[in-house]
Amino acid sequence: MAPPRATARQRPSPLSDPQQIAREKQAAAAAAAELVEGGMRVGLGTGTTVAHLLPAIAARGLSGLRCVATSPATERAARELGLTVEALDEVGELDVAIDGADQIDPQGWLVKGGGGAHTREKIVAACARRFVVIASAEKAVQRLAPPVPLELLRFGVHRTLSALAPARLREGAPTSPDGGLIADYLGPIEGPGALAARLSQTPGLVEHGLFAPEMVSLILIAGPQGVQRRAGAKSQR
Repeated sequence: MAPPRATARQRPSPLSDPQQIAREKQAAAAAAAELVEGGMRVGLGTGTTVAHLLPAIAARGLSGLRCVATSPATERAARELGLTVEALDEVGELDVAIDGADQIDPQGWLVKGGGGAHTREKIVAACARRFVVIASAEKAVQRLAPPVPLELLRFGVHRTLSALAPARLREGAPTSPDGGLIADYLGPIEGPGALAARLSQTPGLVEHGLFAPEMVSLILIAGPQGVQRRAGAKSQR
């Protein structure tokens, strides 16, 4: 007897459905936009989830917002939506910074920097009284995995890569917003804290993409059942 023919296409997993992921990013961004109030100084991250955040903030029509962007792409998009963007040194301490993440583990460690702006993102997050992370459900993982983005000085870059091994420059030699070379650490992540310390101690490294839980105030993860709020480890000032 001939085998039965398939009667329907195999459906993709909800977590891999691009339309579902886009809806989740939009939901997380909308929830974060509600945290922004008139007159605030706001740090704006970089990436596809932040692309949903910017119009959500602009749509609220808040007065007196002063924004700091972590990349030229975010700055252009924010200005096109009518948001006021200034340099970080002009604005000073931020009330809130909002950004996405590539991975989020159960302890609140983040991997960021898929877009190569993690140095600016970390500076802006550190300058904010509250750092809010927004993500779709597939970004929540049980254990962090490589790659971990790196920004490197050009001088002696191959010696720096050897010290960071296993690591390599990204294909096409992309650069950060400030001209640093973007690479990735490709080894195991047995303990994020130990790896972060090792990477930070390597001469030639500008910054890595591991963000400690103590930097994070709130994590908003959107899934099929709505937006989950996870408290971060950063103490409120």
